[in-house]
Amino acid sequence: MPKVSSLSIFFPCYNEEANVENMVRKSQAILPEIAERWEIIPVNDGSKDRTGEIIDRLAKEDSNVHPVHHEKNKGYGGAVVSGYNAAKYDFVFFTDGDLQFDLREITLLIEKLDEGDLILGYRKNRRDPWHRKLNAFMWGSLVKFLFGFQVRDVDCAFKLIKRRVIDKVQLSAGGAMVSTELLARANKAGFRFVEVGVTHYPRVAGTQTGANLRVIFRAFQELFKLYGKIKNQSK
Repeated sequence: MPKVSSLSIFFPCYNEEANVENMVRKSQAILPEIAERWEIIPVNDGSKDRTGEIIDRLAKEDSNVHPVHHEKNKGYGGAVVSGYNAAKYDFVFFTDGDLQFDLREITLLIEKLDEGDLILGYRKNRRDPWHRKLNAFMWGSLVKFLFGFQVRDVDCAFKLIKRRVIDKVQLSAGGAMVSTELLARANKAGFRFVEVGVTHYPRVAGTQTGANLRVIFRAFQELFKLYGKIKNQSK
C-alpha cells in the first residue's frame, strides 16, 4: 500500500451527529497504513446537534484528532476554508463528513501523486437525486467554460492536495463554490491536475444542504466575482 510522509484529513460537519464518529473511526483505521504522521480535522460548522460534543470527546481519546469549531454556521465553503487553513502536513486530503465515499480509496489518489499537484476524485456513479446531478452538470459546464480547465467533477469532495498548493493558493469562498475557487486559482498558478474515479454511495443519515436555493444563488454571485478577479489578475 502506498504511504506518504505526513497527511492531514479534514471534513466539514453540519448536524452530522449520526455520521461524525463513524467518519473519525474510519479515518483512524486507514491513516496509520498510509502516512507516517497524520491528523484528523473535523470542522464543526455551527452544528445544533451533538456533533461538536462528539468530536471533542474523540479528540480527548486521540491526540491526532484536532477539531475546529465555528460558533455560527459559515456554510460549506467556510468550513472547507477553515479545514484547509488548519491542515499542517505535507499532503492535505478533504472529503465530506456524510460517509458517501469510501475513505480507503484515498490510496487510489496517493498512487497518482507523482503525476500531479492536485489529485481529484470524480464520482464514477453519482448516487444523488436527479436534480442534484442536473445542477452539478450545469454548474460544472459553466465553470469550465469561464476558467478554461477541464475536470469531470468540479465539486467532488475527494481531493488530495500537495503542500505547495496550500501555501500558494489562498481560499476565501464562504459558499458552495469553494472547490471552483480552489481549482480556478490552482489552474491560474500553473499547478497540474490528475483525476481518479472513486465510488459514491447514497447518504444514509443526516440532511443535504447543497441544493438550497439561497446557497445556489450565493454561489452564482461568488462565481462571477471570482471570474472578474482572476481575469484581471496578472500572471
